[in-house]
Amino acid sequence: MSMSAAATEFDRVRANTAPQVLQKIDSQIEERIRFYASQPRDAISRRIEELDREWDVERYLETNASALALCGVVLGLVRKKWLILSAAVLGLLLNHAIKGWCPPVPILRRLGVRTRREIDREKYALKILRGDFQSVPSDPTELRRNPANDVLSMVS
Repeated sequence: MSMSAAATEFDRVRANTAPQVLQKIDSQIEERIRFYASQPRDAISRRIEELDREWDVERYLETNASALALCGVVLGLVRKKWLILSAAVLGLLLNHAIKGWCPPVPILRRLGVRTRREIDREKYALKILRGDFQSVPSDPTELRRNPANDVLSMVS
């Protein structure tokens, strides 16, 4: 179930994550899906709710960067040198936005913090196990009739 190389190219964080860390994260996702495949529907639903609350790498970075930048601004009111902290943090955040890498990313990834795409992969696999998409027709002829209503009701 590991992501293909093509999918990793479009996910800058995954592209900048060490292969052994990617393997560990993907293996954990696979283990959880295998575990929940044998669990009752309500256990799967609880896990999906947990996944909805799980913080991704971006949220950790945004929270930490904004807290550090704010501290730099507040401390900069006392001593101007502290404004360098805000500038450095914002520069690193910009680098992350452009390239998908900044110093905290490897640490967060080793700690098992996942990207939104990785979290969603587990979430939608569990939704399939729970049977959420059974009412969506798989026949292409049926899908051409009016797929929007069925698809929209499934994703909401």
